[in-house]
Amino acid sequence: MSRRGDRVTFLIVDDDDVAIMGMKRAIRKLDLANPVEVARNGVEALEKLRDGGADGIEKPYVVTLDLNMPRMGGLQFLEEIRKDSSLHDAVIFVVTTSDAPTDIAAAYAKNIAGYIVKDNAYETLKSALGMLKAYMMVVRLPGSTPPRLMELRVV
Repeated sequence: MSRRGDRVTFLIVDDDDVAIMGMKRAIRKLDLANPVEVARNGVEALEKLRDGGADGIEKPYVVTLDLNMPRMGGLQFLEEIRKDSSLHDAVIFVVTTSDAPTDIAAAYAKNIAGYIVKDNAYETLKSALGMLKAYMMVVRLPGSTPPRLMELRVV
């Protein structure tokens, strides 16, 4: 059971401050009450997820992942998380500027939940987070209570 009850935490994995601010703003505008955590690269994200008992992130959570980051990019992060028996079932949406077919195929090969291309950053993120809000209201995530009991404010 999560120390935060059963609120779904958003983990934004991105090194772009503008993208992070846009996602946080979209979360606020959608009136989501969910906690938001940020990791600037794949290494930092793995540390937060693996350290769930201390200052890290416990289930349930949804990860939004950029592909192009320093230290450990998104595809390397996906490779590592899918090999980790305690994290392999993480729900991950890629949110990136890359629309390269090879990146899309490589990400889906690692069992992502969706691939979202940031065209118009704010509008794309707002639409994507609106979709995630609806997703979390009907989908039961690992480590969560049934969706109707999850702590989400619906406007």
